[in-house]
Amino acid sequence: MTTLEDRAPRTYGNWQRPTSPGLLGLGSLGTLMLFGGLIFTVFTVMLVGFLAGLGVFLVVAILVAAVTTRDKHGMNILTRTAARSAWWSSRARGLHLYRSGPLGRALWGTYQLPGLVAGVRLSEHQDAYGRPFAMLYCPATWTYSVVIGTEPVGGELVEQAQVDVWVGRWGRWLAKLADESGLEGASVTVETAPDSGARLRQEVEGHLDPDAPAFAQAVMRQVVDEYSVGSSQVRAYIALTFSAASRIDGKRRKPDDMGRDLAARLPGLTSELAATGAGGPRLVNAQELCELVRVAYDPAAAPLIDEAHAAGEVPDLHWSDVGPAAAQATWDGYRHDSAFSMTWGMTEAPRGNSQSDVLERLLAPHDDIARKRVTLLYRPLPTARASAIVETNLRAAEFKVSSSSKPTARALVAARQAQAIAGEEANGAGLVQFGLLVTATVDDLSKERLARAAIDTLGATARVQLRPMYGTQDAAFAAALPLGLVLPKHVKIPTELREKL
Repeated sequence: MTTLEDRAPRTYGNWQRPTSPGLLGLGSLGTLMLFGGLIFTVFTVMLVGFLAGLGVFLVVAILVAAVTTRDKHGMNILTRTAARSAWWSSRARGLHLYRSGPLGRALWGTYQLPGLVAGVRLSEHQDAYGRPFAMLYCPATWTYSVVIGTEPVGGELVEQAQVDVWVGRWGRWLAKLADESGLEGASVTVETAPDSGARLRQEVEGHLDPDAPAFAQAVMRQVVDEYSVGSSQVRAYIALTFSAASRIDGKRRKPDDMGRDLAARLPGLTSELAATGAGGPRLVNAQELCELVRVAYDPAAAPLIDEAHAAGEVPDLHWSDVGPAAAQATWDGYRHDSAFSMTWGMTEAPRGNSQSDVLERLLAPHDDIARKRVTLLYRPLPTARASAIVETNLRAAEFKVSSSSKPTARALVAARQAQAIAGEEANGAGLVQFGLLVTATVDDLSKERLARAAIDTLGATARVQLRPMYGTQDAAFAAALPLGLVLPKHVKIPTELREKL
């Protein structure tokens, strides 16, 4: 009989990038461009001459080399050059600077949000249970987003069998999101920040018995004073993003119409989420969302907000006043109000199989980082599109093996993984595209190097490959917030087209 102690730990993995078959490391579109360039070279030699044809061939060879030469993060020369050119262009136009408030350049003298979230609008509605929830509308992508706050149970003093159950239910919850009508994406944000101790002090002071011995009261007050020093708080949020287009006639819905639609769907989503180890999910209202964003852009406001809540007051915050007074994006960082932040993006998921606690150290608080935000980005794919992507990946993997007389071990493993994924998808499993963003915020520029070194170490322990979001630090900072931004909808070149290069 097999006991829990004798059972091997459960592992997870078998993830792959969407690919397309091609030659010389190119995708289908890149291969087509290669053959087109070679044919054009032949015609040039026939009609103009050998030297002109040689020039055309050199241009084609340089373009192919620029696409196929990649660094350890999978970035080719063409992509890096385009990113650097875009950064120089935005800096020359002053787009990396932001000033708001009465003396700033923002309209109406308010502290509006910058960059990707500048046009986002906030409204508040009630679900079928009468719970208020905030809803964000992004006109640039025609999407609506809602935020769910959770209280993760954590894995301390929990049996591994229970953790495996939570992971399985979380996987099923993500798979069911693909069946949600109009769902564009989802994100999970885990934020660690220093605890001001205001809430603990208010709780203890409110329950102290004035008739208690002086020694007992002194001990409790000393606990409050010492416990708040160096302690951290961990908060988690889930953002769901839906398309504004109606499933009936395809027209874009107004906030009131979308609010009524989501009001009927949110109770079911939150009730199923409770079984994944997320604790008691709650809908984030407009006030809490304003406080969350305000603290993200100005961490110095966190103690003031905590003290106001501890005193029984509600800070007077509006969506037009939660942005930074000043912000400046650099090539590898983002300065905003009272802090400096750096954001990394995952370029490669853990190779091989991983256990359920692979991200534990990355998510935990760190002494060298004042505030840390880890955001997992998900895009559940509809069944029809998932089937097409799986079959394309399978054909690409098989083509890479069959096109070489001695295929590499990595190519053989990729072919087996593609075959396994195709079999699971055919049996009803869902397909989800995912990414990872990590934001480290420091309140002192002298701690910048320590924070960068800490993230490099934590990324290695999590077995993920992280790359600083060069030239897009301000956009990456906003994307790591639980605001429901779907990044592929904000890029000029569609993701599907870039994958085929």
